[in-house]
Amino acid sequence: MSSSRRSFLNKAALVAATAAATPFTTFGKGYEDAIDKTSKLSAPSDLKITDVKCAFIRGGNGLFVKIHTNQGIYGCGEGVDAVAGSYPLVQRMGRFLKDQNPLNVNRLFEQLRKAAFFGGAQSGVYVAVLSAVETALWDLAGKALNVPVYQLLGGKFRDRVRVYMDTALYQNQLPKPEDFAKAAKEAVSMGFNAVKFDLDQANDPNRYDRWNWTASPMEIQRMYDQMAAARQAVGNKIDICADMHGRYDSPTAHRVAKVLEPLNLMWLEEPIPAENADAYAEITKSTSTPICAGENHYLAYGFRPLLEKGAVDIIMPDLQKAGGLGEGQRIANLANLYYVPFAPHMVASYLGAMACAHVCASVPNFMIMEWQIYFHKDPMFKEIVKFDGEFTKDGFITVSDKPGIGVDINEEGMKKYAVAGMPFFE
Repeated sequence: MSSSRRSFLNKAALVAATAAATPFTTFGKGYEDAIDKTSKLSAPSDLKITDVKCAFIRGGNGLFVKIHTNQGIYGCGEGVDAVAGSYPLVQRMGRFLKDQNPLNVNRLFEQLRKAAFFGGAQSGVYVAVLSAVETALWDLAGKALNVPVYQLLGGKFRDRVRVYMDTALYQNQLPKPEDFAKAAKEAVSMGFNAVKFDLDQANDPNRYDRWNWTASPMEIQRMYDQMAAARQAVGNKIDICADMHGRYDSPTAHRVAKVLEPLNLMWLEEPIPAENADAYAEITKSTSTPICAGENHYLAYGFRPLLEKGAVDIIMPDLQKAGGLGEGQRIANLANLYYVPFAPHMVASYLGAMACAHVCASVPNFMIMEWQIYFHKDPMFKEIVKFDGEFTKDGFITVSDKPGIGVDINEEGMKKYAVAGMPFFE
């Protein structure tokens, strides 16, 4: 079309030049330049998915997806934890998506979910991979329409998102109370006003045995002493919370929640496994310590029992495995009907963190989002993404106003961390 227009304009200029004394050798030149400078991309309605590629890092527990289109626009997404060995599943979803319009994000999500109704689409690996694909579709749609993802989700309630520092002070290193105090002070010195610690300790010398997850009196004393040291170190103006990773039984959960009440925690996270909402409800009703759960629940359906039974005070879906950004917003809105705060779990890269931040900005009942010390300690997390500006400032993430998510994958930086023997964006 461009060559035919140019041919027409050139002929018109030649005729005009021979018909008058005034030279018209530049006739149509401005129009031609405008055509050349204008994007030749077709309308969004003509946008089609051409390929879906992926890569894995972090021992296969970090999945990155890129969805390509016929217009050169691509979208990026991330899945975590329940994604190991999922390359064939990504390819299967890619074949389904090929030639479809990526702007129909919710429809494609629902089609992919219902297509695997008998193939594990209720939870686990399938939903974690679907989360990465769905996130990439939102990123792609934002870029195609030249708006940030939060705008596609209905706009934003806030410009920045509060985050808490997960200290990663792992209990397998047998940290002492003074280690808790030091880590809490370090987080505050970095500008954070909320901090989280792990309490589960499989190799605690006071354990009864490796398989019995009833905590002994000395284990419970150890948990209290560690959290009390953190509280004393930073005072009452800083939020502190504790994670038990679902590794204890109900009697232990009751006792720990009660013992920690004087410390005024922001929450006690997953003291028992995820499956039993009734058991959670009993714990929550028995204590003034707020109980938080949800990183191991999937889709909005998975959160319904927790909310209907009043099983938790706070929900914390992981948007990189619970269903993605649209589903994350649906979970938050469902929780809002029960006046339950939304505080998403987040153990992804900065791509996943910013994607999650768009959802946090778009819902009224957002409380706080997880942030990891590894962003500050491990250079990999800066090398694998492209982003202008600071990751955080004063304990907040500023939500990107760039089209899409606002964070891109750096393939060259990521390549050296790729999992050996796994395809890398192939």
